[in-house]
Amino acid sequence: MEEKPNAMVLASFAADSLALGVHWIYNTHVIDKKFGRVENFIKPERPTYHPTKDRGEFTHYGDQALALLESVAESEGFNLTDFSERWQRLFENYDGYVDRATKETLENLNSGKSPAESGSGSDDLAGACRIASLVYVYRNDLQQLIASAKAQTAFTHNNAQVINSAAFFADIAHQILAGATPLAAIEKAKKDEFYPQTFKEWIQMGLQSAERDSRQAISDFGQMCEIPAAFPGVIHLIAKYENNLKAACVENVMAGGDSAGRGLLVGLILGAHLGMPAIPAEWLNDMKAYPQIVALLSKIDKRQGF
Repeated sequence: MEEKPNAMVLASFAADSLALGVHWIYNTHVIDKKFGRVENFIKPERPTYHPTKDRGEFTHYGDQALALLESVAESEGFNLTDFSERWQRLFENYDGYVDRATKETLENLNSGKSPAESGSGSDDLAGACRIASLVYVYRNDLQQLIASAKAQTAFTHNNAQVINSAAFFADIAHQILAGATPLAAIEKAKKDEFYPQTFKEWIQMGLQSAERDSRQAISDFGQMCEIPAAFPGVIHLIAKYENNLKAACVENVMAGGDSAGRGLLVGLILGAHLGMPAIPAEWLNDMKAYPQIVALLSKIDKRQGF
């Protein structure tokens, strides 16, 4: 098992789990007063969005990312039909939060639409955030990586900007695993004609904010799930904390709002860049799905010959 690809997946999940306890708290003063500085996993309490979850578990984003990892491991790569079936089983008796994009996708599937046409119209960045397992399995095949990242996103978020975001961050992670730094990878991708001008504006906004306080920068972009706010927030965190994964994940959580969505991508990129030593040992020890994730990655390794 190669160390940096392994770290990339684990850091993505860890960032989601770190965000769980305060996810979607927008008032940062409440985070400060009630939780202090969130450097370790905490159990969600009412009236947060995930009161049925325990410390070290995932948000509904992380749960979907885990379903995708299971699918990739069992299918020897991305298989939309298999993923859609696992995803639907996840939500059959789900006791966690079910967001609007999930509800709409389930409605579309129940009405007879195929997985390729079931996606909601949501512009939440969350649809692009599940891709760590795809980067892992297709790290030597960029074309297949981009195609699968876009397809898994469109399954629940059939929105061009969200789909292209999945391609963008998959491209960045692929470059980093090949030896590029995050900033160099972002600058290279920014010049790619494939990405629309709006992306280049969001990238520039994030890069230019790197010297600013993270809480203020993310507040100015918007703390919400929608891609015009979340995308530059992710770029800011990667640029500002390029060599400090823990700080990036903690500051992401302390900025409030949709910290889980941002965190999955920040963990993906900085885990790929910095490797296992950058992930706090207590995060891995406290992650309930850690043994399962490691076993699934090992299964992929054996089947792919990594």
